[in-house]
Amino acid sequence: MKNLIIRTLTGAVYVLLLVGCTVYSPVSAFFFFAIVAAATLWEFGSLMNTHLGAAMPRPINAMAGVVLAAAVWLSAIASPQTAQMFALYGLLMLYIIISGLYRHTQKPLKDWALCFASQIYIALPFALLPLLSIVYDEMAGSMAYNWIYPLALFIFLWVNDTFAFLCGCSLSRYIPAKLFPRISPKKSWIGSIGGGLFTLAAAVVIWWLDNGLWSVNGQSSMPLERWLGFALVVIVFGTWGDLVESLIKRQLGIKDSGHILPGHGGLLDRFDSALLTIPASVIYFILT
Repeated sequence: MKNLIIRTLTGAVYVLLLVGCTVYSPVSAFFFFAIVAAATLWEFGSLMNTHLGAAMPRPINAMAGVVLAAAVWLSAIASPQTAQMFALYGLLMLYIIISGLYRHTQKPLKDWALCFASQIYIALPFALLPLLSIVYDEMAGSMAYNWIYPLALFIFLWVNDTFAFLCGCSLSRYIPAKLFPRISPKKSWIGSIGGGLFTLAAAVVIWWLDNGLWSVNGQSSMPLERWLGFALVVIVFGTWGDLVESLIKRQLGIKDSGHILPGHGGLLDRFDSALLTIPASVIYFILT
């Protein structure tokens, strides 16, 4: 019971912070996700240094993730400081390479590879969030912050994870086919299908809210079929994101990526699905 209470309280605080910062303003959204990116990069570096014998420069790597996020956010609003931020990011990447000459680590190539991999796997997805939230407002003739899309993305992820678990626990005894037994033996096809159906239903609800409660001009920001496509992208890539992190943990021989969130594990455990879903969603909106 105590563990359940701790888990519930931690989850509630996590959801309140994410939703509150996302909805309140672009500044609060940037700081929240920049801090999450830095902490997740630090957590990743700690895992690699401990379990793979690497020597990743965690402070510089985490700082680079924040700078990349700042550069993309500034780029999204066409700020004149964008070029300077990208230049600073380039300098930090150069530092990671050059520092291998002076740090006397045994395997600098491994350290470089893991740093660059973490920038692509962790820093880049969080940095791409403004491409979902900062859109062109035709009425105002300028860029405007729209929190609906990033918030919807996380709602879809939460609905998919929750109902995949519930459907899997309830129905896998009748339909025991496993989704990916080599990586995650507990995930079932029936759970994934159930989670996907409920996520599509959530997309319909958000489309309806976007037509009414969340609408600024009485019309949804996009048609229902595009909302359903968005949800489908989240379902597929969210599942893959979860499996990718499971693959990493299986290789490292660990159960949780960390202990920063009592009852939930580490930040990688909480944001694993989002790390593939955010880039995939950006690509979806660009192509559609």
